[in-house]
Amino acid sequence: MNETAIPGPDTGGLCVAGIGCGSACDTDDILAALHEASGRAHCRPGLIAIPDFRADCAALHAAARQAGLPLRVVSHADLLAAQPRCATRSARAMAARGVDSVAEGCALVAAGDTARLLVARIAYRRVTCAIARTEHT
Repeated sequence: MNETAIPGPDTGGLCVAGIGCGSACDTDDILAALHEASGRAHCRPGLIAIPDFRADCAALHAAARQAGLPLRVVSHADLLAAQPRCATRSARAMAARGVDSVAEGCALVAAGDTARLLVARIAYRRVTCAIARTEHT
């Protein structure tokens, strides 16, 4: 899927897309997952959050460029701290990375302490994507 059009922003705060992916993911799969999650959330993310263990992933950088979004790298410590706020659990992610939810954790960390999930992780091939939004208190 080469679709890069993402729905326009809503008015409820910053939307953040968290991405988790395997080492063999490709740009089109990342963009497809981003598009699907953004459509479900009815918002255009202001940034993409990725885990530090994928900071050098060329496909993630290419997808962010094509979507016109900045990347924020989330540390493993911050990802671990966000796990209680995540909605889903993945035995595969836990076995591979020591966290239950990569995409949701990244989205929540980057959106802030009061953020909430708009879309729990969705999976597309070797990519997961979740959308969180800042909540103003």
